[in-house]
Amino acid sequence: MKTIIQTMLACGATKAARLLTSETVLNDVFRKDCESNACGLYGKCYMCPPDVGEIHMLMDRIRGYTHAALYQTVHPLEDSYDYEGMVAAGEAHSGVTRSIEQELRKPGNPPYLHLSAGGCRVCPVCAKQENLPCRYPDLAIPSLESYGVDVYNTAQHAGLKYINGQNTVTYFGMVLWNEADEHPA
Repeated sequence: MKTIIQTMLACGATKAARLLTSETVLNDVFRKDCESNACGLYGKCYMCPPDVGEIHMLMDRIRGYTHAALYQTVHPLEDSYDYEGMVAAGEAHSGVTRSIEQELRKPGNPPYLHLSAGGCRVCPVCAKQENLPCRYPDLAIPSLESYGVDVYNTAQHAGLKYINGQNTVTYFGMVLWNEADEHPA
């Protein structure tokens, strides 16, 4: 059986590292960032605020796990204004996230929580925007930020760089589980 880190790397993550959940930095201030709607998904995606849930309840859910693995994808950009490159990198990261999720869903893996960058991205357009129920509630992946994860400081605890050089963009994801259940994947 592969370890979670091997699985993340095999699925396309650039780097990955294990850490204790207690090393995951949580802060409810990130909900304010979501409310500012900088990404344009506030109130438009079931896996983003406000629909994803109350911030303190979500942070407590994270605290209910003992171990985590943080993964990142690093993508080159033409320059620091390469918006199209950033969007393409986000889609590529989403593909890595979906591949990891497929591996985690295999029989025999313990319960886990999988979070990733930005909105869910399972559907091209969230059913929320069409006033319909979530099409794939079992596949939907909430954002790290919606759960109050301070990705910058958590990455430092995991020994991963938040910024990986000029003209790059880095996206993160995280899987949490309880050690008594063994690690997933």
